[in-house]
Amino acid sequence: MSTTGQIIRCKAAVAWEAGKPLVMEEVEVAPPQKHEVRIKILFTSLCHTDVYFWEAKGQTPLFPRIFGHEAGGIVESVGEGVTDLQPGDHVLPIFTGECGDCPHCHSEESNMCDLLRINTERGGMIHDGESRFSIKGKPIHHFLGTSTFSEYTVVHSGQVAKINPDAPLDKVCIVSCGLSTGLGATLNVAKPKKGQSVAIFGLGAVGLAAAEGARIAGASRIIGVDLNPSRFDQAKKFGVTEFVNPKDHDKPVQQVIAEMTNGGVDRSVECTGSVQAMIQAFECVHDGWGVAVLVGVPSKDDAFKSHPMNFLNERTLKGTFFGNYKPKTDIPGVVEKYMNKELELEKFITHTVPFSEINKAFDYMLKGESIRCIITMGA
Repeated sequence: MSTTGQIIRCKAAVAWEAGKPLVMEEVEVAPPQKHEVRIKILFTSLCHTDVYFWEAKGQTPLFPRIFGHEAGGIVESVGEGVTDLQPGDHVLPIFTGECGDCPHCHSEESNMCDLLRINTERGGMIHDGESRFSIKGKPIHHFLGTSTFSEYTVVHSGQVAKINPDAPLDKVCIVSCGLSTGLGATLNVAKPKKGQSVAIFGLGAVGLAAAEGARIAGASRIIGVDLNPSRFDQAKKFGVTEFVNPKDHDKPVQQVIAEMTNGGVDRSVECTGSVQAMIQAFECVHDGWGVAVLVGVPSKDDAFKSHPMNFLNERTLKGTFFGNYKPKTDIPGVVEKYMNKELELEKFITHTVPFSEINKAFDYMLKGESIRCIITMGA
């Protein structure tokens, strides 16, 4: 492309300070360096993680910053040493990576790459610690190595999944974070067998994706657990068959579920980050074969407490990161599930806004009105 090796000037939505509306700015995006690619972003979506770090509650604030990590785009140019991607490739940038060389990448069981594992505090690129974004010479911090709220971004090649060019980027962009986290927690970690029962704790975007995984696996009962009853109707579209609101009961929810299911569910997936829900999700699975999977991120001082007999009675507790998907190896296959009509993505997309109105996406999420809002970059 004619822009190869040149600085590109484009629009980006910049967060200048915590909790304040993003501002449309003209930014300069430097060419990709060693092991990096520059991507033209066509569609991006807002994830709760963006909102959490934009609000800067409970972590070191890093501003000015370009947020965004769920997106789809086309490779514009590649830096030195990049051999698996080329200009024109359709790609999903991903908040975590796969270097291909570390013990985790060599393991069939792990996706927690030593080099490119999620890092929320890094504001520059791994190669040199510098930002590829600037405004009038002033650097603007990156977020999660992706920074997709910009018409062009620079990403480490290990964080870029090359996908089927026929896949509609305005749909499959949501595969790059929350959807795969929930889907994989069920399909890759809980692994319910056809006809088994699954409880999903928390019916936000990740929980609904976990329910979608249970639906795909052929679960006979999918029990949704949430404190917000307004989520129940929506969850039916994702295969949820029954609902439990812990507020409606005067006994522990694990006891309620055990009574509903003749001793406990076969599998549970916890998607809230509440340590209380984690304990409930573990203790509600059936002894002898029950498996509980933790997905939600707890507060730093939380401690998990359950009687050891719950383990000795052959219940299994597992954790997962990004649904145990390796970004470059496995995410193209999730896109194919959509292309083969196994996976339904449209029902996750509740809103669409032009890039110029990106702050509306934040409003929808803060009000709890959206599952996913697609932001159309060219608009």
